[in-house]
Formats: sequence, structure tokens, C-alpha cells
Amino acid sequence: MTISQIAFLKGHGTENDFVIVPDPDNAIDLPASLVAVLCDRRAGIGGDGLLHVVRSAAHPEAQAMADEAEWFMDYRNADGSVAEMCGNGVRVFARYLQHVGAVVEGDLAVATRGGVKKVHLAKNGDVTVSMGRALLPGDGVTVTVDGRSWGTRNVNMGNPHAIAFVDDLAHAGDLFREPSFAPAAVYPDGVNIEFVVDRGPRHVAMRVHERGSGETRSCGTGACAVAVAAARRDEADPAETGVPVTYTVDLPGGTLVITEHPDGEIEMTGAAVIVAEGVIDPAWLDTVDGERAKR
Repeated sequence: MTISQIAFLKGHGTENDFVIVPDPDNAIDLPASLVAVLCDRRAGIGGDGLLHVVRSAAHPEAQAMADEAEWFMDYRNADGSVAEMCGNGVRVFARYLQHVGAVVEGDLAVATRGGVKKVHLAKNGDVTVSMGRALLPGDGVTVTVDGRSWGTRNVNMGNPHAIAFVDDLAHAGDLFREPSFAPAAVYPDGVNIEFVVDRGPRHVAMRVHERGSGETRSCGTGACAVAVAAARRDEADPAETGVPVTYTVDLPGGTLVITEHPDGEIEMTGAAVIVAEGVIDPAWLDTVDGERAKR
């Protein structure tokens, strides 16, 4: 398959938006430089990341999961780097599969670099993803923005998160640049940094800097990590209480509902929408390919 044959769709989950590239047979070469251009909001299609839709059996990183999940979400950050997981991305990925008739309402499994995720497509349009269990490595970092510093809780949802509880979300700054944190050795591959304020009982709001993407309108794994951190702070750990705990998490792009069960399993529920589809202009792709060849 040549590069000129790339079709695409655009979708979002609570305004965390993605370029979707269907490629069941894993035949399209998507180097980081091309992904970055496709996700560029001025020079390309624009998105917080790219969802490369591949059959698990056709991708070397997912073949071992093919018996559990037919489809693999080969997720890339907006800068072209590879990421383990994206919670909103999984929901949009599932909505895409439903959009093209590959799946119907109900349950399905999606392979990711963070493992196989169980997804439920509801009749009302919401998509629920079983996000797995959080890991709490223990070693946090200190995050600093404009002279203010906060300790953070280290939560891993298949990708790393540092959660800071603050008095005002404006204290996070512009978040286009990664806030400084120390010690850097805690996150050798970078980290997603969440700033969180309380809105009410079991109700928080957050902003996030996603590694490789800057500030995004929503982050699914981040919302789950925030709910886990809030539950521990509020002494509502379901493993200790034996009772599921649910947090409403407001993000700039919408609201997600996160439930953690006593066995540690975390579910995330929210809307996912496909907004456009088409074929990338071959002439533009030739221009992009030519520029890449010069570098």
C-alpha cells in the first residue's frame, strides 16, 4: 500500500481528539515525522494523538493478544512518539469500530500496549472502558510552576501520571510546556502531569499536560489516575472499604465518570464521537514526504 492511499477519520472523547487511520493489515508506514504532521493543528488534520487501527494478528506488538482481541490500538502521541495507552483513545477507537460496522452495541476487547482492555458500547452513546488496575509505585516527584511547588502522587495506569492537588487550576500555568519536576529519575520516559481541585464530594476538576502532546482537553488515563489518587487521599480505597467508589471528573472538554471496584478494576465512562472522514490529499502527502526525505 502506498502512502497516497491513506484514508482517515476524526473523532473525540470529551474533546480529546484523534486522527484515526484504518489499516487492518498493518500495511501503512507511519513514521513519527508523518504522525506529527498529521496531528499538527495548522499544517495537518490536527489531533492530540493518532489511532492506528490494526488487526492484532497483523501487528508484531499485538500478535500475542490476538486470541483475546481482534483489534489493536497502535496509539501515537501528537509528536509521533509511541504511547502505552490512551483511555479516551480506546473509547474513540471502539466508536470507530462500531461506526464502520466491525462491532455492535455491547462488549468487545481492544488490544493496547497496556494490555487488553474490555469495552462496553451502550445504547445511549456512552462508552465504558475497563482500564485495569492502578499501580502506585510510591516514589512521587515535586512539580514546580511559576515558583509554586507541590508534592505529587505517582499513579500508573499503563502509563505514568503525577497528580498534584492544588487550590486553583490556574496555578498550573499554560501547560503547553511540560512543568518541571524532580527528581527526574522517577520518570525516565516522561510523565503525564495532572493538576486537580475539589468541586464537591467525590467530584473533582483537572487539567493535564500529556507527555508528547502538551495540554489536552481531556485525558482518560489521567482521569482514572486522579480518581485513584483522590480516593487514597479521602481514605476511600475500595480495597480497604470493600465498597466501590465513584468520582466525577470534570475536564476542559467534558466529564468522565470513574469507578474503582474493591478488586482494583477501574471503569471509565463517557461519550465518544466520530466527526469526519475522508482521504488525505495525495499531492499534500507527496509534499510532506518530499520534505521528510530532505531531512
